[in-house]
Amino acid sequence: MKIWGHRGAYSSAPENTLMGFQMAAQMGADGVELDIQLTKDREVVVIHDETIDRTSNGKGWVKDFTLSEIKKLNFNKSGRTEPLFMEVPTLAEVLQLLNTTGMTINIELKTGVIYYDGIEPIALKLVEKYGTSDRIIWSSFNHYSVQKIKLLEPASQTALLCGGGILVTGEQCEKVGAEALHPSVHMLRYPSLVEDCNKRGILIRPWTVTNDEEIKLAENIGVDSVIVNRIDWAKDVLAYGK
Repeated sequence: MKIWGHRGAYSSAPENTLMGFQMAAQMGADGVELDIQLTKDREVVVIHDETIDRTSNGKGWVKDFTLSEIKKLNFNKSGRTEPLFMEVPTLAEVLQLLNTTGMTINIELKTGVIYYDGIEPIALKLVEKYGTSDRIIWSSFNHYSVQKIKLLEPASQTALLCGGGILVTGEQCEKVGAEALHPSVHMLRYPSLVEDCNKRGILIRPWTVTNDEEIKLAENIGVDSVIVNRIDWAKDVLAYGK
């Protein structure tokens, strides 16, 4: 079972920052999960929320900032790690940083609230440019985005995201050509969901695994990867059963 860092090294550095992704690599994560959105001038930036309010010292919608404008803001709002000023990274910058690590990169398309028209082909061209296509997993709560990725590049590895008790089955993954399901960790307790995915050969990668019970449940079920906030803790549990 592989360990993926949630938004980088979520518990050790500000989320979705170059420092966070670098720390995830240094901590020995097998992969990282990140989120992408489009700026006003159609640049792909790595940020979870549709607004910048929670993670930066600014306010407003990502879509209303140009790249140069959003780059002036500090995304190390809490100042808990060095450097004290951190820019929002572009997807290109993250791909360049992780290019030589061999890590899997799970790119979540944040098109559920705002449908960023054209984000899929733009992002696909970026991963092709940096030669990371074979290490990318595309996922989204917007299953139309996942389907669009598959239509544009059939060789892409994709996954449907689900949570909150909304039933997404292995059959639905098959319909859009997704090889995996990324459910909320709580959904692992739905036996029919796990059985259906296993029967169809659909990989399961739960988010966000936060305690010993959850990670052991995932291991017992035989999931492919777990998405975690604390990479070092997850590695210790798997290695030593702590």
